[in-house]
Amino acid sequence: MASSSPPRHCLPSLFLSLLLIFPPALAHGGPPEPPTHHGGSILTGNVNLALLWYGSFGRGHKTIIRSFINSLNYNAGANLEPQVSSWWRVVESYQSFASPGGAQGTAPPIKVKVTRQVTDKNYSIGKVLTVDFIKPLVEKAVADDPNSIAVIFSGREASVQGLCMGKCAIHGAFGTQPYIVVSDPQIMCPGACAWPFHKSDYGPRGVILQPPNGSVGADAMVVALASGLAEMVTNPFNDGFFSGIPTMQTQIADACPNMFGSGALPGYTGKVRIDPLTGGGFNAHGAKGKKFLLPAIWDPKTSSCYTTM
Repeated sequence: MASSSPPRHCLPSLFLSLLLIFPPALAHGGPPEPPTHHGGSILTGNVNLALLWYGSFGRGHKTIIRSFINSLNYNAGANLEPQVSSWWRVVESYQSFASPGGAQGTAPPIKVKVTRQVTDKNYSIGKVLTVDFIKPLVEKAVADDPNSIAVIFSGREASVQGLCMGKCAIHGAFGTQPYIVVSDPQIMCPGACAWPFHKSDYGPRGVILQPPNGSVGADAMVVALASGLAEMVTNPFNDGFFSGIPTMQTQIADACPNMFGSGALPGYTGKVRIDPLTGGGFNAHGAKGKKFLLPAIWDPKTSSCYTTM
């Protein structure tokens, strides 16, 4: 894992700001303020993920999430468009816009891979996670590899401070150690973090889609992980790409809430595809025949929300 400039040490309390975001059914009216570079670090090169499964996760659940990660740098071929890797290239493009003068050249790849996995089935530090409780889990995940990013997947019986309030993944850092937390929303907040695979708690309800891989929990966690990973790479230490003020930031996924395809409206995902075999809604092909629904992110080249379709 590398960064475009030396990381800055930040107190954990600084990242409490990342827990604040608009409700899931926020209207898409009016153009968002574009996230811009504030001179800080972004991640480049190799991004190694240390996964911690906090709670009980079935093999199928883990496979879906790992398949998404493996798809970020995977070329499925021209006959399988759009691809997860096309979505990821938009995230990679931020490297060009962080360079002096914002030169818009071809950005080098950011290689993402899982280098370590740890399981904690029994919720060793409890089922209510605050920022203070997250730190020992981050340390457990990375062990002796401080150059990796801790990704904590919280099981359906646990609650995480700040999640289920419109934010379905959080990220931050303890000193120079970045982390992401993603929770399984099926029991705690399906109406907040499982849409469009579950009816929303807010606003227009719209059509509910079948999850592309047959699991509401896992497919919803992929949506949240995609958002969290994109924002971690472009704003790992709270001083990279965002709009607004440091204590209430809009990051590159926040700028395009609840959008999955062109023509998205409140309660409507926008243009997506339906798998004729499974009935699952998707907008990107991945590795080994997997399909995923990925959220829109801000594209710095077009100054608009990017969707794969």
